[in-house]
Amino acid sequence: MLLVKGGINMVRIYDMKQKEIINTIDGSRLGYICDIEIDLKEGRLTKIIVPGPGKILGMFGREMEYQIPWTRIKKIGEDIILVEIDPKEMLKEIDY
Repeated sequence: MLLVKGGINMVRIYDMKQKEIINTIDGSRLGYICDIEIDLKEGRLTKIIVPGPGKILGMFGREMEYQIPWTRIKKIGEDIILVEIDPKEMLKEIDY
């Protein structure tokens, strides 16, 4: 749900996690937000985190995730979030 408070558009993280992430460059469906990264000093969301492709048989391969900068989000709609990324560039090994 998009909230408007004092002329500012706002959305809750719970609602964002329900929206599918779609890459506008190739039309690929990346998945759903599993985490976010916040700059505590600036008080703003810097990245959304989406789980990467599954491992082979659930065992082989590294744990990967898409780390998508907020600046790469092009549109937040009712059911989807459109991003413009090179998936290979945004796919990172989980470091925690």
